[in-house]
Amino acid sequence: MALTKIPTRFLSLQLQLQLQLRPFSSLNLPTMEPSNDAELVSKILLHHHNPFHAMESSLQLHGITLTPQLLHQTLLRLKHSSKIALALFNYSKSLPSSPLNPISYHLLIDLLAKVHQFDLAWQLIVEMDQHSLSPTPTTFFILIRRLISAGLTRQAIRAFYDIEGFTQTKTHSDDFCFLLDTLCKYGYVKVATEVFNKKRDGFSPDAKMFTILIYGWCKIGRIDMAERFLNDMVRRGIEPNVVTYNVLLNGICRRASLHPEGRFERTIRNAEKVLDEMRERGIEPDVTSFSIVLHVYSRAHKSELSLDKLRLMREKGICPSVATYTSVVKCLCSCGRLEDAEELLGEMVRTGVSPCAATYNCFFKEYRGRKDADSALKLYKKMKEEGLFVPSMHTYNILVGMFLQLNRIGIVKDIWNDMRESGVGPDLDSYTMLIHALCEKQKWREACQFFVEMIEKGILPQKVTFETLYKGLIQSDMLRTWRRLKKKLDEESITFGSEFQNYHLKPYRR
Repeated sequence: MALTKIPTRFLSLQLQLQLQLRPFSSLNLPTMEPSNDAELVSKILLHHHNPFHAMESSLQLHGITLTPQLLHQTLLRLKHSSKIALALFNYSKSLPSSPLNPISYHLLIDLLAKVHQFDLAWQLIVEMDQHSLSPTPTTFFILIRRLISAGLTRQAIRAFYDIEGFTQTKTHSDDFCFLLDTLCKYGYVKVATEVFNKKRDGFSPDAKMFTILIYGWCKIGRIDMAERFLNDMVRRGIEPNVVTYNVLLNGICRRASLHPEGRFERTIRNAEKVLDEMRERGIEPDVTSFSIVLHVYSRAHKSELSLDKLRLMREKGICPSVATYTSVVKCLCSCGRLEDAEELLGEMVRTGVSPCAATYNCFFKEYRGRKDADSALKLYKKMKEEGLFVPSMHTYNILVGMFLQLNRIGIVKDIWNDMRESGVGPDLDSYTMLIHALCEKQKWREACQFFVEMIEKGILPQKVTFETLYKGLIQSDMLRTWRRLKKKLDEESITFGSEFQNYHLKPYRR
């Protein structure tokens, strides 16, 4: 699948840094595309699938023929229902002309590993090898990313070393960068540095490797180590580039404490030093560099300074990006200047920069802080009617959390249904938030209903959710309900594999 180049000004600040830094293209998984057939198939399966009956019954009744493209798009729409996705995948194997190909396996491996069903993911990799659909390095990168995200770094490193044995392909410098980058992204820079020191003789260290490690040290707040790696890089004769400096600049600015005033001024001085060093090396700061510094003004609630910086960027001929505008909108919203924020939103649209979910989330967060349900609902309805943007999972979770807090259950149900229909969610956070809120209100039956729904979709609840529901049911003399729920859990424990073994509950006494 070809990657379309998107102008930098339309990307969020973090995404700008990611695309400058990370070898995302190596995964190259399909993305969701408009498809009426895929929408139909996913809805049929979500609404009518019965795990105790053959899947073909519901599909054959509608005269549906699965093609590879249709299967891929359907799997993408079942990303929050791993059990149903797996059932569809297994059904596809039984067809006379099977639509399965390496991409189908990659999508399902990613989907299962995302919900920590690593045993099943490994089974699929072995199955690929047995069915002459040889795994590729990409197959392992998908698994490696999910293992690291689950904190299983050693298993991820072993999987990286398994690539050559499984694929008969020699790993290259970019593959090694992917491993380092993913470790750093999830906060395991010490492990990444250890791997780098052990393996760098096999791969010549370059600017990308050092930049990734600088990013990793910055991410955990160790700017001293990031600067040490930058100095080591220069000492080896490897020239830093604008990405390297942007990563360091972001590390200095992103999480710096800005209160009291002296800390804010110190952060700005340190940022200016980096910008001066860039210019001394003949590297001109770009839109990302300016956006990072402007974000500091925003976090410090310096609304006038933020607007001044925005004007300065324009004077220098640098077109503000969506990240730049979003930082200023966030600052104005947090300072209570909602009218100015709305005016800037209009300017964004006039200059051809489309607001993203993060931009609108600034307004929703301010409404949540003010407990202004009417304004939040008005903006949400306007977004839906005018198709301003597609709400993100975070948008839905902000709104669900807000209306749960305000005890507006009817609105929560409407937003929850919208979230389902959009295909964005619900995810683990959504279910956790809703179930815990229902438990607080002692609506045990509804809490159990969503708990079972979550399990059936293949989303493993957090241990605290198990315990909260368990204690609540016992204290409310609903022992039979708990036993039925426990039976359901035991049935599903096979699906979750080894991940479920840590969830045994100790007997609880009232």
